[in-house]
Amino acid sequence: MRWDALFNDIESQLAEADRLSLDAEINERTRAELVSLPLEDRLRGSLGCRIGVHLLCGESARGELTHAGADALVLDEDQHQVLVPYAAVARYVGLGRHARAETSVVRRSIGLAHSLRGLARDRTELTVTIAGAAGSIRMAGVIDRVGRDFIDLAEVTPGEVRRMQGVSQVSAIPIAGLAMIRSRKTGSL
Repeated sequence: MRWDALFNDIESQLAEADRLSLDAEINERTRAELVSLPLEDRLRGSLGCRIGVHLLCGESARGELTHAGADALVLDEDQHQVLVPYAAVARYVGLGRHARAETSVVRRSIGLAHSLRGLARDRTELTVTIAGAAGSIRMAGVIDRVGRDFIDLAEVTPGEVRRMQGVSQVSAIPIAGLAMIRSRKTGSL
């Protein structure tokens, strides 16, 4: 009888050691997977959720996350859409714990420059926030051109169509300085 208790105790100790070993292996594999998880996959896991985005320049935006691309995201606010380059972000609030990888090679290759070219092509009226060491600057206008690492923004009076005589100035803005770009949603007044 004593021997049975001894063997049962040894078996339970071995079973517990096996369980602890398996738990440790699962935890280690989970940590290894997290190390390779890019932020945009984490953002894609929160598509459709309301999140807050706090920028390095002190500005912030809050809305439904509708797109998480290669180097920028899009938030839907009540009356605006906001394009935010990842490089301008200090922190995100409200992300879920899920992640989703982008399986489309084409979607993975679409970056901020593609979005900026689309806004230029459509002659979309924008408010551009530029980040600087002293804070941020907002400019209203229309993107005239998109270069490799800059945009030309024609500053116009909000609500006015971009015409030569209505342009107060054209500014060349480095893409690296863009903090966020806000455009009115189609159909919003």
